[in-house]
Amino acid sequence: MRLSMGRTEPRFKGGAGARPIYFVIAALLIASLSGSLFGVNAQKRNSVRRVPAVTPVSTLTITTEPNAIVWIDDVRRGQTDATGKLELHNVSGKPHAVRVRALAFHEVTTPLLNGKRNLVVKLSRSFDLPELMFQKAEQERDQAKDDEARRQVVDFYKQALKGPKPYPAAHVGLARVLLDLNEYQKALSEIDAARQTRPVYAEASAVEGRINREAAFIDQAINSFRRSIREAKGFQPEAHVGLARVFEDKGQYNEATVEYRKALDQLSDSEPVIYQLLGAAYEKQQKYKDAVAAYEKYLQLAPNGSLAPAIRSIIDQLRRDAEGQEIVP
Repeated sequence: MRLSMGRTEPRFKGGAGARPIYFVIAALLIASLSGSLFGVNAQKRNSVRRVPAVTPVSTLTITTEPNAIVWIDDVRRGQTDATGKLELHNVSGKPHAVRVRALAFHEVTTPLLNGKRNLVVKLSRSFDLPELMFQKAEQERDQAKDDEARRQVVDFYKQALKGPKPYPAAHVGLARVLLDLNEYQKALSEIDAARQTRPVYAEASAVEGRINREAAFIDQAINSFRRSIREAKGFQPEAHVGLARVFEDKGQYNEATVEYRKALDQLSDSEPVIYQLLGAAYEKQQKYKDAVAAYEKYLQLAPNGSLAPAIRSIIDQLRRDAEGQEIVP
């Protein structure tokens, strides 16, 4: 998942939705009873045994092909280096699904078991033309800077869809690039096509929400984002960000900041740009201290980010504004 600020709208990459990354501490109290459940003398009960909690994983190392994209629970977490390694932080000790994609290889999803700190994912070469064209389209969509390049991406997705099997992920990818081209009706048609073979599709609903928001269908956008969150059983950061943007459009900044916070919790700081969006929402509420804290978090995570110079230039002013709030009687 990657965010782009070119349209002041986060752009989420890849995948089919998302699942949460939380610290899970499970405590089970097991009592073994000797005798009947009712009327048993306390002295005759076996001693209580406490099962230790699952230990959170602070660091996870994934080893696979070089320059492979890695998702955890359908949240894009990064790309492997030239040696094929990626070190991730803040991964809970509960089970997860790890998805790995590398150009010219078959995409693989594999389970990550409780507390595992190292995962080796072996990929096999792909000679499947639709899959290869889909991978090409995803790569080029991320790099497209103008409409001419985006129309070339549309052709790549269409070639991927010429295969004999349904390809809902390609329909959603095509919808994303059509959204970038402001072709809203065509984009919605691709979402409908994706749902024909995958009716419950959280990512498709999130993209539908973004299309409806861009087309100024606000109520439909809210419905789409909320459906996406339901389909993902609560974990869908793209939809939470989308809801936040809609609430900002409506001037409901408190509600917007709540949704941004939910997205940040689910993304484990993998998308610094959301801190910029959160800071801007706090500014509109004149919550200058909160805005500074959000902007500073962005700078901590992305000191060389494209927004860093502008953010640095306004933080001092926001601090002065915050001090002025404190001395007002």
